[in-house]
Amino acid sequence: MTRRRSLFAAVVTVAATLTTAGPAAASGALPVVSPTPQQITRTSADVSLPSSVALVTDATTDPAAKDLLTSLLRDHGVRTGGHGLLVRLGGTGKDTPSQAEGYALSVSRAGITIAGRDGAGQYYGVQTLRQLFVHSGHGWAVSGASVRDWPNMALRGSIEGFYGPPWTTADRLRQLAFLGEVKANTYIYSAKDDTYLRARWRDPYPADELATLGQLVRSAAAHHVEFTYALSPGVSVCFSSPADIAAVEAKFQAVYDLGVRSFSMPFDDISYTKWNCDADQAAFGAPGQAAGTAQVSLLNAITEKFVKTHDGVRPLQTVPTEYSDLKDSPYKTELREHLDPSVVVQWTGTDVVPPSVTTDEAAQVSAVYGRKVFLWDNYPVNDYEQSAGRLLLAPYAQREAGLSRYLNGIVANPMNQEAASEVAEFGAADFAWNDAGYAPSRSWSQALARLAGGDARASAALTVFADLEHLAPTFGPTPWQPQAPVLAARAAEFWQGGHHALPDLRAYAVRIRDAAGVIRGGRVQSAFVAEAGPWLDAMALWGDALVTRIDALAASSRGDQALASRLTARADGLVTRAQAVKTGNTNRWGVRQALVGDGVLDTLLVQLREQA
Repeated sequence: MTRRRSLFAAVVTVAATLTTAGPAAASGALPVVSPTPQQITRTSADVSLPSSVALVTDATTDPAAKDLLTSLLRDHGVRTGGHGLLVRLGGTGKDTPSQAEGYALSVSRAGITIAGRDGAGQYYGVQTLRQLFVHSGHGWAVSGASVRDWPNMALRGSIEGFYGPPWTTADRLRQLAFLGEVKANTYIYSAKDDTYLRARWRDPYPADELATLGQLVRSAAAHHVEFTYALSPGVSVCFSSPADIAAVEAKFQAVYDLGVRSFSMPFDDISYTKWNCDADQAAFGAPGQAAGTAQVSLLNAITEKFVKTHDGVRPLQTVPTEYSDLKDSPYKTELREHLDPSVVVQWTGTDVVPPSVTTDEAAQVSAVYGRKVFLWDNYPVNDYEQSAGRLLLAPYAQREAGLSRYLNGIVANPMNQEAASEVAEFGAADFAWNDAGYAPSRSWSQALARLAGGDARASAALTVFADLEHLAPTFGPTPWQPQAPVLAARAAEFWQGGHHALPDLRAYAVRIRDAAGVIRGGRVQSAFVAEAGPWLDAMALWGDALVTRIDALAASSRGDQALASRLTARADGLVTRAQAVKTGNTNRWGVRQALVGDGVLDTLLVQLREQA
């Protein structure tokens, strides 16, 4: 084994010498890589791939990274085990960043080298390599590049914390694979409607449900994602009861035995102005401020009795009952002064769905809790009434660069629709990896292109659709993401330009009308197409109505009132049909109208009718 390690080190040293000797020959722009790397430069011309390569690994090579690399090469028609181009995976080199999960990647005629600070770093290096493949007239090649990269935030991913029907096992498996793809390392299982997490938290899982959890835990590990199990006992726990403390330990032990090494005990969405048992009144005093004392006692007990006595367990996480503001309080004082400093505290921003998150706010809340906080970002979740009936497909935005100084991570709370959630989650992972280099529009375009499977026509259609599913409300009256900004801008141009601008507006209306067919007929992820079905149906009808309404206005401007009347009547019928499209029971609000461009598209149709 020592000889193999030495041989690998020698090969890496030779490769490093070859790739850095002499001036680099740049050859065009590099492909866009997401998340945005900390450092990436063009160092050579593209490297053509032969039919087989020599794959060099060593004892430090991460198995998941090796499997991913082998699969990636195979998908591009390249076998391993041959001769010629050397591909090296494993260990660390002089260019490997010191940060956890960091990696160094080099592509040149001397070969491809991926070194990671740890196994996750190697895995992420392969994920970057995947995005450097380019197709030329002579087959596949890899862009000549040098990358040094690491995450700015330690925790990145998603929290299944919405109300309503929980995801299926297939949804969760797809989500875990997606998280690994975008270099996110955290999935928090906090499904509100899993009765064994909340109402029946003391009860053991039935064998079949425990087996399903085990499947998810194994899948998470295969993608370098930490499966965090979030037990919510606050609905009925007796904090002073040794039996209830033992019940928490037993529940955690059951999933620890499945491979879970990350645990959370949230106290969100409960009443803390009353006790669940008389014993807590005697132990802690009147509820309210004392709720902080009680919660701290349980969190500290589990930290001492479980977290610190089990190998490999990460620091315990929690969500305070006061989770969405900046104000200090007696409750928060208890947490700041007495909660074990290792416990990770989550915060949702200045509201349940914050319009923005700034560095000043994060600095303030970190001071309030006496530690870096972990942002539970309630976007793109749509389980609240103001968002019911909508998919939320706008870019991940209004989060300020520099938050990594005050946050130890971000998890996005997704929609009931898993595949559709990946658009915003893609941006959240990109931001958490490199908040300084994050660009919302660039990341959003990449997310849609990924969803389209690289099909440019389908990506363009998805962009039109996502523009009509842009509105992101807060719990107040003002949305923090405007609805249909592209359509709204085109409508404004039309009203300013008069009838000679009608052809441009009509051309965009045709794109709206036809987008659903393109999305359904292309390479768009099948799960997304299925989830978005009602909204795609509605968009086709609304788009047809808009085209017809524009044609009615054109006929009227030519003096053909008979045709204008017929077209107006047809458009009215299409609007009625569009308004009748329902979402199905996709969240706790049940069947709702499938909203498409609401407030912009429907308003434009009314205005055009008045002009015809």
